[in-house]
Amino acid sequence: MAITAQDVNKLRQMTGAGMMDCKKALQEADGDFEQAVDILRKQGQKVAAKRADNEVAEGTVLVAISADGTNGKLVAFACETEPVSNVEDFKNLAQSILDKAVADDIQDKESLLAATLADGRPVSENIVDLVGKLGEKLVIAAYENVTADKVVSYIHSNGKLGVLVAFEGVNGTDVSELGKDVAMQIAAMKPVALDKDGVDAATVEREIEVGKEQARAEGKPEAMLEKIAQGKLQKFYKDNTLLNQEFVKDSSLTIRQLVEKTGKGLAVKSFKRVAIGA
Repeated sequence: MAITAQDVNKLRQMTGAGMMDCKKALQEADGDFEQAVDILRKQGQKVAAKRADNEVAEGTVLVAISADGTNGKLVAFACETEPVSNVEDFKNLAQSILDKAVADDIQDKESLLAATLADGRPVSENIVDLVGKLGEKLVIAAYENVTADKVVSYIHSNGKLGVLVAFEGVNGTDVSELGKDVAMQIAAMKPVALDKDGVDAATVEREIEVGKEQARAEGKPEAMLEKIAQGKLQKFYKDNTLLNQEFVKDSSLTIRQLVEKTGKGLAVKSFKRVAIGA
């Protein structure tokens, strides 16, 4: 049957797919709109499967803090190239995903992917549809949901890095300035854990072995290697755990001291740092 420009435009309005893709889908479906929509969705699935192993190094990080400041949600929506990250459909879907997370107080990424958007279909299906339209791999690279006495957020200027900092023991203290300073510290200094107790055992073991090898290469006696390695491990904790890092704005203070100085009983409960392409 003849496919008219009006038919193509109608399908385009329904799906957001390109004009040529809509025309081909309608031709293949003999003008059946429902079948054409299915064809376009299958096209998205094919593109998604084909590009499944591609790297996603671009995208956007979005955050939302609850009105009372006790909850923060962060979504990192990633794609392959910068031009796609600037497409309105990409940005709109990222915002819709975050809005859904907030509206339903979604706890984890799996639940977020299964949640239904305004069209009644899961987030995961909406992503696949957009893959078919944009021709790139698209993924929720990270989803974080943090609850505490106060949660402070930070988004870096490139829009690809976001931080959530959770405080406890606030007791009326204004932590907005402190939260921004700590969040920017996390963004810049990339701590691997809150404190030394949070560093996983494998990392500790690796740092000790590296310390021993470095000391051995420097000709240190075997009997001294363990002690030297332990010293290097303490330096690792100082450089790589948030509370023990020097404050970038004032090296006379550690982050722990900065927090304690701001309010009695105040503490950082946890933090999340998410970066796309880094």
